Amino acid sequence: MSDLDITIGLVTDEAAGELLTLRRAAFVTEAQVYGDPNIPPLTQTLGELRADLSAPGVVTLGAWSGHRLVGSVRVEIEDDKATLGRLAVAPDLQGKGIGTQMMFAVLPHLPEETKEIWVFTGKDSKQNLAMYQKQGYEHQYDQVAGDLTFAYLRRILGDTEPDVDPDGDADGDEVDARD
Repeated sequence: MSDLDITIGLVTDEAAGELLTLRRAAFVTEAQVYGDPNIPPLTQTLGELRADLSAPGVVTLGAWSGHRLVGSVRVEIEDDKATLGRLAVAPDLQGKGIGTQMMFAVLPHLPEETKEIWVFTGKDSKQNLAMYQKQGYEHQYDQVAGDLTFAYLRRILGDTEPDVDPDGDADGDEVDARD
């Protein structure tokens, strides 16, 4: 875990440019894994991002270290299902637990009736897959889109969720994470 003091909150339109910059920086390595510089996080325009920030049923959270946006995650809520997307951490801070903090920060923003959380990532994104599986997400299926194959993972929510140690690991103690 990092010694960074991270504050997590909603991303507003005022931070849209900074969010676009963060996502582009964070997803360059993903594009390199696939040899494709045209993955959606790298081609989204500022106008499209602003429209997404104001879309009904979409929550975008950001992690700030001081005034710097260092992480973000997008959550789309539909009925009893939430779908995480565009989980991004500044390249110089990856591997320090910020992504894990972002995943747990989503829980209080979900409606009470949410029963499951889905996430997808490239099938060859081994580090991403390992992070999601460590947090209780289970592989459900793969889907081909053009030259890419996406792995879809799901986590069923119950009355209790794992507590998070300061190092970002689930420690097995159970708490209701949506309280």
